[in-house]
Amino acid sequence: MMFFTKMLEFFAPAAHIPRLPAEKIPSLYRWMRWRILSTTFFGYAIFYIVRNNLPPVSKEMGAALCYDKSMMGTILAATALAYGIGKLIMGSVSDRSNPRVFMSFSLVLTAGLNFIFSASHSYYIHLFLWTLNGFVQGGGWGPCGRSMGHWFSLRERGTVFAFWNISHNAGGATAGILTAYVAQSWGWQSAFYVPGIIAMISAVILYFGLVDTPQSEGLPPIEDYKNDHAETNEEHEIELSTKELYVKYILNNKYLWLFAIANFFVYITRYSMLTWGPTYLKEVKGATLLDGGTSTMFIELSGIPSTLLIGWISDKCSGRRGMVSLLCMIPIFFAFLGIMLNPPGHLWIDMALLGIVGFFVYPPVMLLGVAALDLTSKKAVGTAAGFVGLFGYIGSMVQAQGIGYLAQNYGWPSVFYAILGCTVMAIIILSFTWKIKPRS
Repeated sequence: MMFFTKMLEFFAPAAHIPRLPAEKIPSLYRWMRWRILSTTFFGYAIFYIVRNNLPPVSKEMGAALCYDKSMMGTILAATALAYGIGKLIMGSVSDRSNPRVFMSFSLVLTAGLNFIFSASHSYYIHLFLWTLNGFVQGGGWGPCGRSMGHWFSLRERGTVFAFWNISHNAGGATAGILTAYVAQSWGWQSAFYVPGIIAMISAVILYFGLVDTPQSEGLPPIEDYKNDHAETNEEHEIELSTKELYVKYILNNKYLWLFAIANFFVYITRYSMLTWGPTYLKEVKGATLLDGGTSTMFIELSGIPSTLLIGWISDKCSGRRGMVSLLCMIPIFFAFLGIMLNPPGHLWIDMALLGIVGFFVYPPVMLLGVAALDLTSKKAVGTAAGFVGLFGYIGSMVQAQGIGYLAQNYGWPSVFYAILGCTVMAIIILSFTWKIKPRS
């Protein structure tokens, strides 16, 4: 308890300062909003290159160290569960922390774990280190959510988060092609050394680039600036206790539970080919190491235009994130069906279909997170997103372990039957969210 208290003091939010003169507020607010958006975008993309750097080289690492698919699947599954737990716990801490300190510190820790991981050759050490990395990675989203919740109003979240969410794609695409390239040039260990170095440099940029709330910069709260009083100012600005965060705003929120359960199945569809796609294409479709990294890039980059477009559409649909997410899941089902039926020798078709998966899966990933913010206070955004994200990463854990097991024991066709089933389940659950809008 003493350690936890000291940690909260170290990460404590920045104090409010006196309000600046009225004539200085508009220009400074515009600049600071752009600064927050661009810096969190950059920072979260960097978190991806020190988390998604294992799947592109999992086959090569496994071959070098005699790890089979089941062993690699266990590492990926444990990491996904740890990330989900970390996103919830670290999210609740980040709700009461200064983002510039919390986010940069978390990035330094994950970089250090990458360095140690690359220097190790024991399976159980690798399992422990990458699981711990998953937990530490939970410190990435929360500070971004806190920053965005304080600097952007409720009515612009769909559009703004659509742009910000591209950081997932930018980081994921960079991780895929970067790790494949450096591993092909210098061996699988470089896939962890090089991203770790990049992350260390980026942590310094985050520390000097981020700020905390508008009030800590002498500016009014976003509700006053945007004249968006969906909630009272008092509710907006009171820092919440741990009990209030979890009980009032999370566990008693029935709509949040619904989006969380839906997220479980959405994340299985999201991560199935990001985690196992490179291995599947190498073993079944004759792809090279670089082809496998390129497939990851196809998935990630395809999500950029759709995330921007569909985030904006969700705002125009009165914030009905569940309805829009459901419509996105339907073409994903047919894309996975096409990949399963496409015979070897037509790799370009697989790449195109993976692009379709990426195009349609990233909007629901973004929108379900935004829905969590819509349904709670801005003082609880990290915890709410962590709760919904926990279910998502339990789904990621299930697919990582389950796909490895199914592929090892029953072959790749069984994997695709499972993915198709989960896609149908996501559609069914999301149908119950069809009419849900942001609380007012």
